[in-house]
Amino acid sequence: MRIVLVGPPGAGKGTQAAYLAKNLSIPHISTGDLFRANISQGTPLGQKAQEYMKAGQLVPDEVTVGMAKDRMAQPDAEHGFLLDGFPRNLHQAKVLDQLLADGGLRLDAVLDLEVPEDEVVKRIAGRRTCRTDSSHTFHVEYSKPKVEGVCDICGGGLYQREDDSEETVRKRLEVYHSETEPIIDFYKAQGLVVTISALGKVAEVTRRAMEALPQRAERASEADGRTVPGP
Repeated sequence: MRIVLVGPPGAGKGTQAAYLAKNLSIPHISTGDLFRANISQGTPLGQKAQEYMKAGQLVPDEVTVGMAKDRMAQPDAEHGFLLDGFPRNLHQAKVLDQLLADGGLRLDAVLDLEVPEDEVVKRIAGRRTCRTDSSHTFHVEYSKPKVEGVCDICGGGLYQREDDSEETVRKRLEVYHSETEPIIDFYKAQGLVVTISALGKVAEVTRRAMEALPQRAERASEADGRTVPGP
Protein backbone atom coordinates (compact mmCIF):
# COMPACT_ATOMS: atom_id res chain seq x y z
CA MET A 1 0.00 0.00 0.00
CA ARG A 2 1.00 3.58 -0.62
CA ILE A 3 -0.24 5.80 2.18
CA VAL A 4 0.06 9.45 3.22
CA LEU A 5 -0.34 10.19 6.93
CA VAL A 6 -1.70 13.61 7.88
CA GLY A 7 -2.76 15.30 11.08
CA PRO A 8 -1.98 18.35 13.21
CA PRO A 9 1.16 18.63 15.33
CA GLY A 10 0.71 16.54 18.46
CA ALA A 11 -1.53 13.99 16.72
CA GLY A 12 1.08 11.27 17.21
CA LYS A 13 1.92 10.86 13.51
CA GLY A 14 5.49 9.70 14.11
CA THR A 15 4.45 7.08 16.65
CA GLN A 16 1.57 5.78 14.55
CA ALA A 17 3.65 5.81 11.37
CA ALA A 18 6.24 3.51 12.93
CA TYR A 19 3.63 0.99 14.11
CA LEU A 20 1.60 1.07 10.90
CA ALA A 21 4.63 0.71 8.66
CA LYS A 22 5.72 -2.32 10.65
CA ASN A 23 2.25 -3.90 10.57
CA LEU A 24 1.90 -3.28 6.84
CA SER A 25 5.50 -4.28 6.02
CA ILE A 26 6.23 -1.03 4.19
CA PRO A 27 8.93 1.59 4.89
CA HIS A 28 8.12 4.63 7.01
CA ILE A 29 9.37 7.67 5.09
CA SER A 30 9.43 10.81 7.23
CA THR A 31 10.51 14.27 6.14
CA GLY A 32 12.69 14.65 9.23
CA ASP A 33 14.55 11.41 8.49
CA LEU A 34 15.00 12.41 4.86
CA PHE A 35 16.58 15.72 5.83
CA ARG A 36 18.86 14.18 8.43
CA ALA A 37 19.99 11.39 6.10
CA ASN A 38 20.69 13.69 3.15
CA ILE A 39 22.53 16.23 5.28
CA SER A 40 24.64 13.64 7.11
CA GLN A 41 25.51 11.90 3.83
CA GLY A 42 26.38 15.19 2.16
CA THR A 43 24.15 14.61 -0.87
CA PRO A 44 23.63 17.52 -3.28
CA LEU A 45 20.05 17.87 -1.99
CA GLY A 46 21.27 17.70 1.60
CA GLN A 47 23.82 20.43 0.93
CA LYS A 48 21.15 22.64 -0.60
CA ALA A 49 18.82 22.05 2.35
CA GLN A 50 21.57 22.86 4.83
CA GLU A 51 22.35 26.14 3.08
CA TYR A 52 18.76 27.30 3.45
CA MET A 53 18.53 26.06 7.03
CA LYS A 54 21.74 27.83 8.06
CA ALA A 55 20.37 31.04 6.57
CA GLY A 56 17.19 30.59 8.62
CA GLN A 57 15.10 30.13 5.48
CA LEU A 58 12.49 27.53 4.58
CA VAL A 59 13.76 24.71 2.41
CA PRO A 60 12.12 25.05 -1.05
CA ASP A 61 9.54 22.49 -2.13
CA GLU A 62 11.72 21.24 -4.96
CA VAL A 63 14.43 20.15 -2.53
CA THR A 64 11.98 18.30 -0.30
CA VAL A 65 10.29 16.71 -3.31
CA GLY A 66 13.67 15.64 -4.68
CA MET A 67 14.55 13.88 -1.44
CA ALA A 68 11.18 12.13 -1.30
CA LYS A 69 11.46 11.07 -4.94
CA ASP A 70 14.89 9.54 -4.37
CA ARG A 71 13.67 7.69 -1.29
CA MET A 72 10.53 6.30 -2.93
CA ALA A 73 12.68 4.96 -5.75
CA GLN A 74 14.63 2.73 -3.35
CA PRO A 75 14.06 -1.05 -3.59
CA ASP A 76 12.37 -1.36 -0.19
CA ALA A 77 9.63 1.05 -1.32
CA GLU A 78 8.87 -0.92 -4.47
CA HIS A 79 5.66 -2.39 -3.09
CA GLY A 80 4.55 0.54 -0.96
CA PHE A 81 5.44 3.15 1.63
CA LEU A 82 3.98 5.35 4.34
CA LEU A 83 4.72 9.05 3.95
CA ASP A 84 4.88 11.09 7.15
CA GLY A 85 5.32 14.86 6.83
CA PHE A 86 5.18 14.82 3.04
CA PRO A 87 3.33 16.28 1.26
CA ARG A 88 2.92 19.23 3.59
CA ASN A 89 1.15 21.60 1.21
CA LEU A 90 -1.10 21.52 -1.85
CA HIS A 91 1.74 22.07 -4.31
CA GLN A 92 3.68 19.10 -2.94
CA ALA A 93 0.53 16.95 -3.06
CA LYS A 94 0.01 17.73 -6.74
CA VAL A 95 3.66 17.04 -7.53
CA LEU A 96 3.46 13.72 -5.66
CA ASP A 97 0.38 12.71 -7.68
CA GLN A 98 2.20 13.44 -10.92
CA LEU A 99 5.35 11.71 -9.75
CA LEU A 100 3.41 8.54 -8.98
CA ALA A 101 1.38 8.76 -12.18
CA ASP A 102 4.62 8.93 -14.19
CA GLY A 103 5.44 5.49 -12.79
CA GLY A 104 1.94 4.13 -13.36
CA LEU A 105 1.21 4.30 -9.64
CA ARG A 106 -1.20 6.06 -7.28
CA LEU A 107 -1.86 6.48 -3.58
CA ASP A 108 -4.11 3.91 -1.93
CA ALA A 109 -5.16 5.94 1.11
CA VAL A 110 -4.63 9.17 3.02
CA LEU A 111 -4.97 8.52 6.74
CA ASP A 112 -6.14 11.63 8.60
CA LEU A 113 -5.49 11.60 12.36
CA GLU A 114 -8.12 13.82 13.93
CA VAL A 115 -7.43 15.54 17.27
CA PRO A 116 -9.30 18.50 18.87
CA GLU A 117 -7.18 21.65 18.96
CA ASP A 118 -7.35 21.97 22.75
CA GLU A 119 -6.02 18.40 23.08
CA VAL A 120 -3.12 19.24 20.75
CA VAL A 121 -2.19 22.19 22.94
CA LYS A 122 -2.46 20.06 26.09
CA ARG A 123 -0.31 17.30 24.62
CA ILE A 124 2.52 19.53 23.43
CA ALA A 125 2.48 22.31 26.03
CA GLY A 126 2.50 19.68 28.79
CA ARG A 127 5.72 18.06 27.60
CA ARG A 128 8.81 18.38 29.74
CA THR A 129 12.29 17.58 28.44
CA CYS A 130 15.41 16.55 30.33
CA ARG A 131 18.21 19.13 30.20
CA THR A 132 20.83 16.38 30.37
CA ASP A 133 19.40 14.13 27.65
CA SER A 134 16.71 15.54 25.36
CA SER A 135 15.56 12.03 24.42
CA HIS A 136 14.11 11.73 27.95
CA THR A 137 10.67 13.32 27.87
CA PHE A 138 7.75 13.40 30.30
CA HIS A 139 4.32 14.99 30.49
CA VAL A 140 2.72 16.92 33.33
CA GLU A 141 -0.46 14.86 32.98
CA TYR A 142 0.08 11.78 30.83
CA SER A 143 3.58 10.70 31.88
CA LYS A 144 4.54 12.34 35.14
CA PRO A 145 8.05 11.91 36.56
CA LYS A 146 8.29 10.30 39.99
CA VAL A 147 9.70 13.54 41.36
CA GLU A 148 8.33 16.77 39.91
CA GLY A 149 10.90 18.53 37.75
CA VAL A 150 13.41 15.65 37.85
CA CYS A 151 14.14 13.09 35.12
CA ASP A 152 13.42 9.52 36.26
CA ILE A 153 16.20 8.14 34.08
CA CYS A 154 19.26 10.30 34.77
CA GLY A 155 18.22 12.82 37.44
CA GLY A 156 18.55 15.81 35.13
CA GLY A 157 16.28 18.81 35.48
CA LEU A 158 13.11 18.94 33.40
CA TYR A 159 12.01 22.03 31.50
CA GLN A 160 9.53 23.16 28.86
CA ARG A 161 11.19 23.76 25.52
CA GLU A 162 10.38 27.05 23.81
CA ASP A 163 8.93 25.07 20.88
CA ASP A 164 6.49 23.46 23.32
CA SER A 165 5.03 26.67 24.71
CA GLU A 166 1.31 27.21 24.17
CA GLU A 167 1.96 30.33 22.06
CA THR A 168 4.30 28.42 19.74
CA VAL A 169 1.93 25.45 19.50
CA ARG A 170 -0.96 27.68 18.46
CA LYS A 171 1.24 29.30 15.79
CA ARG A 172 2.15 25.84 14.49
CA LEU A 173 -1.54 24.98 14.35
CA GLU A 174 -2.20 28.12 12.30
CA VAL A 175 0.45 27.04 9.82
CA TYR A 176 -1.07 23.55 9.69
CA HIS A 177 -4.56 24.92 9.01
CA SER A 178 -3.36 27.26 6.25
CA GLU A 179 -0.72 25.10 4.54
CA THR A 180 -1.33 21.40 5.21
CA GLU A 181 -5.06 21.04 5.89
CA PRO A 182 -6.01 21.96 2.29
CA ILE A 183 -4.44 18.71 1.05
CA ILE A 184 -7.15 16.79 2.92
CA ASP A 185 -9.87 18.30 0.71
CA PHE A 186 -7.64 17.68 -2.32
CA TYR A 187 -7.44 13.98 -1.48
CA LYS A 188 -11.11 13.77 -0.42
CA ALA A 189 -12.01 14.72 -3.98
CA GLN A 190 -10.12 11.58 -5.03
CA GLY A 191 -11.92 9.41 -2.47
CA LEU A 192 -8.69 8.61 -0.65
CA VAL A 193 -9.20 10.08 2.83
CA VAL A 194 -9.81 7.85 5.85
CA THR A 195 -10.34 9.89 9.03
CA ILE A 196 -9.92 8.33 12.46
CA SER A 197 -9.80 9.71 15.99
CA ALA A 198 -6.27 9.94 17.38
CA LEU A 199 -7.56 10.14 20.95
CA GLY A 200 -6.84 7.32 23.36
CA LYS A 201 -3.95 4.96 23.91
CA VAL A 202 -1.40 4.40 21.14
CA ALA A 203 -2.51 0.78 20.61
CA GLU A 204 -6.15 1.85 20.31
CA VAL A 205 -5.35 4.42 17.63
CA THR A 206 -3.23 1.88 15.73
CA ARG A 207 -6.12 -0.61 15.86
CA ARG A 208 -8.54 1.98 14.47
CA ALA A 209 -6.15 2.77 11.66
CA MET A 210 -5.58 -0.88 10.75
CA GLU A 211 -9.34 -1.50 10.74
CA ALA A 212 -9.90 1.51 8.49
CA LEU A 213 -7.16 0.70 5.99
CA PRO A 214 -7.89 -2.91 4.89
CA GLN A 215 -10.93 -1.77 2.93
CA ARG A 216 -8.45 0.13 0.80
CA ALA A 217 -6.13 -2.83 0.35
CA GLU A 218 -8.12 -4.17 -2.60
CA ARG A 219 -7.27 -0.93 -4.35
CA ALA A 220 -3.57 -1.39 -3.71
CA SER A 221 -1.78 -0.72 -6.93
CA GLU A 222 -1.87 -3.52 -9.47
CA ALA A 223 1.50 -2.14 -10.52
CA ASP A 224 3.32 -3.31 -7.42
CA GLY A 225 6.16 -4.48 -9.63
CA ARG A 226 6.75 -0.93 -10.81
CA THR A 227 8.54 1.78 -8.93
CA VAL A 228 8.68 5.53 -8.80
CA PRO A 229 11.03 6.67 -11.60
CA GLY A 230 14.54 7.29 -10.38
CA PRO A 231 16.18 10.69 -10.46
